[in-house]
Amino acid sequence: MAALKKMVGMEQKELKRNPKLEAAKGTVVFTSAVPARVEEVLGRTGTRGEAILVRCKILEGRDASKVIRRNVKGPVSIGNILMLRETEIEARALNERRK
Repeated sequence: MAALKKMVGMEQKELKRNPKLEAAKGTVVFTSAVPARVEEVLGRTGTRGEAILVRCKILEGRDASKVIRRNVKGPVSIGNILMLRETEIEARALNERRK
């Protein structure tokens, strides 16, 4: 409880120093994302099968028309559009073994 009061006090001090923070507090900020279309569903992955490995084609941006593997959590099917925050990292293939 004391830690919570301390945090609230720190936030109030920051608002006094910079009043612009209060105006920005209620706004929503979106990060840039790149659309990618699901081309193929490769299978389930993860320790309990909670993620689905898909091959998707990037539609816009620096890596347009590049095909990469990604892990997706939740229901997904061929033709769905994913919004990717980054396009450099690719998921491991299902048949790769760890060292």
